[in-house]
Parts: sequence; C-alpha cells; structure tokens
Amino acid sequence: MTSQRFAGIAGATAGFLTVLLGAFGAHALAPRVDAHAMEVWHTATLYQGLHALALLTLAQAAPGGAQRLRRVSAWGFVVGLVLFCGSLYALALDAPRWVGMITPLGGLAWLIAWSALAAVHWRN
Repeated sequence: MTSQRFAGIAGATAGFLTVLLGAFGAHALAPRVDAHAMEVWHTATLYQGLHALALLTLAQAAPGGAQRLRRVSAWGFVVGLVLFCGSLYALALDAPRWVGMITPLGGLAWLIAWSALAAVHWRN
C-alpha cells in the first residue's frame, strides 16, 4: 500500500471517528461525567479532527519522491492520534492518572509527522 493511500484511508477513518466520538461525547457521555472530563474529551476530538485533515492533505500531496518522508509523516500522524487522543479519551473515561504520561508522546509523534510533511512539500 502506498503512503498516500494509507494516509487517505487513515485520514478518512479518523474523520469518521471524530464525528462518531464527538456525538458520543455530546449525547451519551456529557450527562455522566463532570465538566473537566468533557473538556478533555472535546480536546481529543478537536485534535483528532485536525490531524485527520492533515492525513488527507498528505494523501493529496503531489506524487513524486520523498516516499520515505511520506511514510514517516503518515505513521507519525496515526501514532499521534492513537497516543494523544487515545490517552485523552481514556482519561475522560476515568483511566488512571498515569495514562496522562502517554499524551506527550503522541504530541511528539505529531511534531515528527508535521516536520516530515513539511519536508515532503519542500522536496516537491
């Protein structure tokens, strides 16, 4: 599977899950958790949606070289989604506080992904 196809599928899936999890948070979760947990949930869905769009941008990047950088960027965005958003969703659902130590690792994955995406566009 090409990195562009992977990024497109991952981006569309992340976008779908953003809508699904946002609706779940607003309708099913909100009556059951406190305001802080809802704020954490909202942050997770916001960042998930933004990075879904980043993956779709990567999928639409002009074809050409820099395939390794495209793969690094795509995987960085996906790993960031799982670690950053996943840990925030877990915290909002009352996971142990140590789960919050995972969140910055997702942020680091996104920094790598954004840097690789910039390099893809620089090379094209």
